[in-house]
Amino acid sequence: MKIVAFNGSPHGAAGNTHVMVENFLAGARKAGAETENILLVDKKIRHCSGCMACWFKTPGKCVVQDDMEELLEKYSADIVVFATPLYVDNVTGIMKNFMDRILPRLEPFIEKDENGECKHPWRTGHSPDFVVISNCGFTGMEHFQVLKLLFRRIARNTGSRILAEIYRDGGGILASPMLILKPFLMHYNKLLRKAGGELVTDGRISDGTQAKLEKPIIPPEQYIKIGNKNVTEELQKLEKEK
Repeated sequence: MKIVAFNGSPHGAAGNTHVMVENFLAGARKAGAETENILLVDKKIRHCSGCMACWFKTPGKCVVQDDMEELLEKYSADIVVFATPLYVDNVTGIMKNFMDRILPRLEPFIEKDENGECKHPWRTGHSPDFVVISNCGFTGMEHFQVLKLLFRRIARNTGSRILAEIYRDGGGILASPMLILKPFLMHYNKLLRKAGGELVTDGRISDGTQAKLEKPIIPPEQYIKIGNKNVTEELQKLEKEK
């Protein structure tokens, strides 16, 4: 089994999203999967111009010369992980550019799915299954409502299955160096590794592991207090530099 993660965080390897992806993939590798973690911020991905050349002039191939040709080849994995921090209730701009450029994998023809909704058929070969990983700076799982619907719609249009979704509220502490948070973060990272292993061995994350993944890492009130303290300290630091 090949699992390729596409991480759309602007912070790359220094981001909270990277922490989630690395631990999830570590668990998957331990269970026998071949994995790859791609940081989209390090790639040159121009936006889709809507020229439709990939549908008519050069079927299945984008005419834009950048790193997407290589990335589309990697997109043929058994499972792709869409990993993104939550920006304005949605994916990052980097991730959206990547997602738009998957268009060459679809045919221009229109067909209806089992529910009577229009979709484009997958061009050739295997349509990979999805895992979604995201975190946000707010507390409360309700902030992922848009993202959940978005990926369900994308999976429907590409004929893919969503095998797992891992959403982490209060994600601003995942890459924190604060020693007081270390035991809490170690516990959460262990759960992420367990989830990766379960996906490979069972094809899904168990209900028990899923429930534990969605529990707050620390009490929400404490998280907000730490966050506001960090903001205040950063503002004071900037004030002193003036």
